[in-house]
Amino acid sequence: MQIKPILSALRRHKAGTFLIALQIALTLAIVCNALFIIHQRVAHLSEPTGIDEPNLFVIQNEWVGTPGTDRVDAMIREDLQVLRQLPGVQDVTTSNSYPLRGGGWDDGIKLKPDQLQDTSGATIYFADEHFIDTLGLKLIAGRNFRADEIGHMDMRYKLAPPTVVVTKALADKLFPAGDAVGKTIYLIGGPTTIVGEVELLQAQSVERWASDFAYRSVIIPERLSMTLGSFYIVRTRPGQQEAVMRAAGKALFAHNPRRVINDEDGVLSFHDVRSRAYESDRGIAILMGVISVVLLAVTAAGIVGLTSFWVGQRRRQIGVRRALGATRRDILKYFMTENLLISCAGVLAGTVLAIAMNLWMVTRFEMHRLSLAYLIGGVVILLLLGQGAVFAPALRASRVPPVEATRSV
Repeated sequence: MQIKPILSALRRHKAGTFLIALQIALTLAIVCNALFIIHQRVAHLSEPTGIDEPNLFVIQNEWVGTPGTDRVDAMIREDLQVLRQLPGVQDVTTSNSYPLRGGGWDDGIKLKPDQLQDTSGATIYFADEHFIDTLGLKLIAGRNFRADEIGHMDMRYKLAPPTVVVTKALADKLFPAGDAVGKTIYLIGGPTTIVGEVELLQAQSVERWASDFAYRSVIIPERLSMTLGSFYIVRTRPGQQEAVMRAAGKALFAHNPRRVINDEDGVLSFHDVRSRAYESDRGIAILMGVISVVLLAVTAAGIVGLTSFWVGQRRRQIGVRRALGATRRDILKYFMTENLLISCAGVLAGTVLAIAMNLWMVTRFEMHRLSLAYLIGGVVILLLLGQGAVFAPALRASRVPPVEATRSV
């Protein structure tokens, strides 16, 4: 197939050729970046928490009135005993927060008392000796807290426990040699000693600002005893979560009715917690997917429409070529090649546009650089889409009989 006659024909249809090439370029630029964003969002919402999600649920308990800190701590310990006695419960703990909750206590960690800049940010989880077992965390170094180490405090106290357990990600950041257990670190209230290390525990926030310390957490041996309440985290035996969730609230109110547990979100399974945490990521991924499909469909429709229009305009020309000996295959190849040339021009411009668009988003929204694989994939998709869209009108053109030349005279 000679390219020169095709280019000459395209020069006579500059406006249509330019518009289709521009549409392909814009589609490539937007679809490449949209697919890249979808991949990032899907990868984000699939990140592990390190906890036994299928068998965990959370109760948000608030107290009525203004009981003192000691009284609140006593009521929390009574509630934990009530929950542990329920059939189907494996273990229970209390904390100020939990992974994927969306907010809580974050703090800076230092290695020296006079250090001005934090060595790392970290999520602070208040816990008792049941915290690690209840959440299903894997202790990979050191030890768990002992019962006699657990204290209680409210928000006014300094955060300076004598011991802490940290995640492996934080331990590796603070002590790259792998000898974190036994070392001293500094919280906002003073020094503390690392006595244990757990393999994985995700932070409570999944927002981009917290991504630098997403798995850097510090577990504090304190019960946070506030009038505002706290969270009870319940681990059930496999297959018994729903029954325990129904029984837990009733048992707590039966023991002490001076409390508030919201009917809508006071008791949440981790399936619900994860769904809420990544609601925006899921929505953006779906939106980007819909935009990509619509753009591809519009581009395909544009190619079909323009090629059909051109075939209608060239019926006499096609008839003449058929009368001069051109086969149906030659006509089909002509239109397929013509579209391929337009698509190649479009994807070349689209590649430059996609990179420029990504660089703009990197500077404005702190996104990652667009992977070359998405560009290559986008180019392949657009070229195949163009060939697929032009096939039907090209096939119709190939069926134009030689007699069409004489009918048009």
